[in-house]
Parts: sequence; structure tokens; C-alpha cells
Amino acid sequence: MSRPQAESVIKNIIREIAQECAAKGHSVSETLVAFMVKAIVLDPSNGFNVDRTLTKNDVQKLIKLCVERLLDPKSPSLETIKMQVYFDMNYTSRGEFLEEHHRVLESRLAPVCREITDSRARTAEELESLYRKIVSYVLLRSGLGSPTDIKVVREATAALQSVFPHTELGTFLSLVKKDKERQLRELTMIVTGIRLFNKDSGKGGEGIDDLPTILKEAIPATTKHIESELEASREKIYQYTALIEYMGENRAQSKLLNTNQLTEALYNSRQHEAFLNIILSDVIACAQQVEMMDKQYGAQMEQLRSTVRSKTAIPTAQVYPLFIVLSNLWNGFQDEIVLLSVLSNMTTQLQPFLGIHEELLPSDIIQPLLSEIAVKSDDERIKQSTGTRVNPSDFLAQEWYFPETTANFDRLPIQYQGFCGFTVATKDGLLLPGNPDIGVLKHVDRYYSFSSKEAACRFAQDPDHYIHLIGEKAKKCAELIQLLELHQQFASITPYSQAEAAEKLLMKPITKCNSSTQTDTHIMETNIVKSYEWNEWELRRKAIKLTNLRKKVTHSMQTYCSHMRRENFTQVYLPKQAGTQTKRDNASNVPKPQIFLAGIRGCGMSKPTNMVKVNLTRAVDET
Repeated sequence: MSRPQAESVIKNIIREIAQECAAKGHSVSETLVAFMVKAIVLDPSNGFNVDRTLTKNDVQKLIKLCVERLLDPKSPSLETIKMQVYFDMNYTSRGEFLEEHHRVLESRLAPVCREITDSRARTAEELESLYRKIVSYVLLRSGLGSPTDIKVVREATAALQSVFPHTELGTFLSLVKKDKERQLRELTMIVTGIRLFNKDSGKGGEGIDDLPTILKEAIPATTKHIESELEASREKIYQYTALIEYMGENRAQSKLLNTNQLTEALYNSRQHEAFLNIILSDVIACAQQVEMMDKQYGAQMEQLRSTVRSKTAIPTAQVYPLFIVLSNLWNGFQDEIVLLSVLSNMTTQLQPFLGIHEELLPSDIIQPLLSEIAVKSDDERIKQSTGTRVNPSDFLAQEWYFPETTANFDRLPIQYQGFCGFTVATKDGLLLPGNPDIGVLKHVDRYYSFSSKEAACRFAQDPDHYIHLIGEKAKKCAELIQLLELHQQFASITPYSQAEAAEKLLMKPITKCNSSTQTDTHIMETNIVKSYEWNEWELRRKAIKLTNLRKKVTHSMQTYCSHMRRENFTQVYLPKQAGTQTKRDNASNVPKPQIFLAGIRGCGMSKPTNMVKVNLTRAVDET
């Protein structure tokens, strides 16, 4: 089957699964269905053969298993997968989010901008209407107040008139479209800066919120909310980890709780913790950005005050750049407000994916068991294992890293999100935090940390074996692929015919790839000079336009002594007269052909036309 055919079959399977779930009253996204299809196929217990084309029975079996998994009301694994899909669909990095946010704003303002740039206003009423549209555009683009608020409109109009009076509309209309758009953006920034300065001076600022103050209050509140959510998730993580260890040592107690559900609930809480840490780091970055911009804003406002103070007239070239910088800083505050709102909303939206914990693992069952065991936090576990280190001389073939001998040790990309790989492989997927102080093992350009010295030593004896076991565990619990960042290990599938007899599905990382290099076409950055002209006549036309000589009268006077030129003389030798004489002069002439056509006017309706051609050319000997 070709690749397009395979993609078409997969899309049809995904669509049919989504339709069956919808028919049973559960609406699921195609992204979630696709993730579940992958999870079902990866699980060796389902017996799917990746080395041959799926038969009709295979497709029906796959659809049935996916629908059962998607409609399972008591599956922490399903909730974790839903959480991962939601986060992947909604989270982007800070730069990508701001870029997308600006693109959306531009697309919303495009109709208003197009209406202004395409205007062909001529009459006074049309010009007045165009000016009002420019005011509305400035308000919409700056986000400082509503265009329907008469007080805001009056203030914005007054600020705009100070930099762009009605008399400038004619010049504005004569510009090309790109120049109009550029001028509209500049006017927006200048008007925004003027209004912000007026607000700071207590002479305006209608409809302008105090964004720096709002951010200073909102960021700590958001941080506190995320940290409280983190604390609740970590408390569950520590309890579930202690229970799994206790039940692994005491098989008699394992009947009280479903160990598989307890492990899946641990994965769910660990994934929630990982996502909250990502969001919290973005909020901290937001706080640092706001603090930096607040200092710049205060310094810029102070510079503007000192420039304007006790002066009746200020050069525009001196004050306009300050207004533009103020506007850009304020736009930065607006971006941080939107970003903080999105992060806070994502934190709230992650909470429903934890609702199954209380249903499957109620407190009245968990608490009596916890009273018999000691619950340790991640920090306590790391502190407990600190001081015991691997001896590198015991593993001469392996490479180990330690804090005091490695630069940027805390920036090493530890595999499995920092969890101990040996524990995951040998204790049925239990997640324990690794302690880098024990020693970080480098194997095939990847770095591994461990929860104890014993775990590090045993893992170092045969790393590939334990890495393979972790991959096998991830096939049964698909949520581990993202939780432990196993995407590289699951990047390709070994054909069924090449796998071992006991294995149904084997995933191996890509170790080779085709690559190529090419010299960049343009090493230097492009520099297009918009004002460049290659045509000298166009330059002459622009020069004449600049001089504007049509209505100018020039006077000049010059004397022999003032023309500032020296006398020049030039002497040449005239060419000699030359001639050519022949022995005999002779000439010849031929007659000019002459032909006369008679009777071409016609003879009326009664007689046919009879044209006569007469050759009047004289003979040669007669000339």
C-alpha cells in the first residue's frame, strides 16, 4: 500500500471511531482518536502486525478497542492522554504565542485599514468621514478605550489633530497603499504615546487601564494559584509512590487497591505536575519581563517630562521618538496581560483531568493505608541518596559526569524527565526522581540519572537492556511516551519479520539518516533601498519636483570678472585638401518606367468596365 493510500485508510478509521463515540454521546477530537489508535497498535497484547496490511477484521478490531478505551469512565490513563492532547493543542512557546496574537490582531484590523487606504474621498463630508475612520483605527489598534465612548473618541481626536490635522488628508490620499499603512501605524504609536503622557500628567487618559499595576497584582495571584495546584498534585504523587512501593513489598495488601490503576493515577499526577511546571516557568518569565519593562517605562516617562517641561514648542524629531517608545512598551504590557490570561486559563482547564482520582482512590481507603507507611517527598528521597556516588573506575567503558567536574552540569538534558530509568524498567513503571549527584551516565549521546548508587551500577552494566524494557513498558502505557519524552525511541518501527519471536512490536530509535549541506545563497542580510532609482530621467523628474520651479522666478547677473572661469583657447590643424582625377568622365541613364491605365472609372450599369493598360516607357536608345 502506498503512503497516500495508507493515510487515507487511517483517516477513515479515525473518522469512523469519532462517529461511533459521538453516536454513544461522547464527542472526541480527531487528535485524541489518532493518539488512541497509536496507543492500541503499540500495545503488544492487542496483537497487531505492522508488517502487513490491515485486513477488514483488523480494522474492525482496532475500531472496537479504540471506542472501548475512549468510552472507559474509570481510566486514569485515558485522562492522562486527554490532558496531553489538550496541552499539545493549546500550548505554544512565548514567542510563537505573541507572534500568533499579533497576526490575529492584524487580521481583525485589516478591513478597517483597507477601508481607509482604499478611500477616494473628495468632498468635505467624505474627508470628515475618513478622518473619523482614522480615529477609530487608532483606537482599535492601540487598545486604549472603546471607539464608541464619546470621551475616549474626543481625547483621541484631539491627540491626532495635534500631529495629523485635517489639512494633511490630501497628502495622505496621494500616498501609495504601503506608505498609507506605514503612516497609520506611526500615527497610532504617536497618539498612544501622547495619551499615555497625558494620563501620567493627570490631563487625560480616559479609558486607559493601569496595566503595570494590574500585572503586578495579577502575576503573584496567578503564581500562588499554580503553586497551590502543584502542591496538591505533589501530595498525591508522594502518596501514590509510597503506596506502590508498600504494596510491592507486601503482596497481601495489594488486594485492597488496584495496582495498575494506582500506577496510572501516578502517571496522571506526574503529567499534571510537569505541565504546571512549564506554565509556572512561563509566568516567572512574564514577571521578569514586566519588571524590566516597568523600569524602562518609568525612565522613558521621566525623560519625556524633562523634555516637555517649561517649553512652549518642541521639535517633533525630538519628542515623537519618545512617544513611539512609550507606545511600544505599552504594547508589551498588553501582550503580557493576554499571555498571563491564557496561562491562567490553561491551569484551570487542566484541573478536570484529575477528577477521576477521588472516584477511583477515595480518601477513606487511602488514608488508613498511609497511616502505616512513611510518605517521602522527592526532595527527601534525593537528600537521602546524596553522598553515595558511583566510582567511575568500576566502569572504564562508561562515561560519568559529576557536578564539580562538569561545566553547566545543571543544564545536561537528562533522559526520562529526570526520573530513574532503572526503577521504571524493573519496578513496573514506578517513577522515582533521579539524583544527579550520584553520577550522570552518558550512553549513546544521552544522559541518565538514578535514584540510588545500586540502580546506577546495575543500569550501567547493560544500558540497552533497560532502555528496551522501558520502551516495552511505554507500549503498554502510551501516556509514558510523552511523560518520559520517548519520542526519539518511538520514531520508527522495526518490521514484524525482523523482530524477535516473542515480540509482537518493537520500536527502535533512528540511528542513521540521509543528510546534505548547502552553502547559503545570501550570507549577508538583504538590504533593499526603496528610494533607489536606476532611471536617470526618473531622478531628473524627482529633482524637478523637489525644486518646485513652476511658480518660482529666478534673477541672475554675471560680469566678465565674476563668472569665475578662466579663458580657454583651442587650436586645430585643418585637414589638407585632397582630390582624385580619372582619365575619362562618363555616365549612364535608364528610362523611367511609366504605365497608364485607361477606363478604370467604369462605363455605368449598361456596359461592362473595360480597362486598357498603356506602356508609356521610352526605349533605351531614345533617352
